Amino acid sequence: MHVLVVEDSRRLQESLSTGLERSGYAVDVADDGEAGLRYARHNNYDVIVLDLMLPKVDGSTVLRRLRKEGNQTHVLILTAKGSVNDRIHGLRDGADDYLGKPFSFDELLARIEALIRRGYGSKNPRITIGPLTIDTTGRTVRREGVEIKLSKREYALLEYLAYRRGQIVHRRQIEDHLYGERNFPMSNAVDRVVCTLRKKIGSEGEDGLLSTRRGLGFVLGEHTS
Repeated sequence: MHVLVVEDSRRLQESLSTGLERSGYAVDVADDGEAGLRYARHNNYDVIVLDLMLPKVDGSTVLRRLRKEGNQTHVLILTAKGSVNDRIHGLRDGADDYLGKPFSFDELLARIEALIRRGYGSKNPRITIGPLTIDTTGRTVRREGVEIKLSKREYALLEYLAYRRGQIVHRRQIEDHLYGERNFPMSNAVDRVVCTLRKKIGSEGEDGLLSTRRGLGFVLGEHTS
């Protein structure tokens, strides 16, 4: 999944981007409001983590502009301005969640996970597709009760396809959600990950688990038009 962090503190930027990348997320970082707007307008993110006290354009203005432009990406406000009125204004401006500084990284991670589930219309942190059970909180995958060891990239791909199960997902959509701007993939990177994932989840020769629609994209589960 792809997260944008808009934060002007270099120390916090590095801490958040490192922690999120270790947790399997693709991360882009902007250090002012202008850059945050530019990133949000030109990329598809699952969640935007947005500070309010930003140089050039403050976070509240960034949020209002994105909502006015029709950008529906879930936004988690992260700021030292933690009064009740600040939270009310942020939520009424279109934020989806609010976390005051200082904060626990584990709590931030849990809130991001919840926003991603909400974005894909899912309440349950466990997704079952045929013999597979995907625990999006523990980031584990089991096939008929037996755990499957996946790399971070393989898991990220499986989770993204699972949230869109039954749909044809184009290669470019996968690139947008699995890779940050600093790690944009080579032309055949997605195919390689799909190939290794297909072997690990045991879908070779099985219809309806992980299939390729030539010239269109990939489908996890039975395709529903």
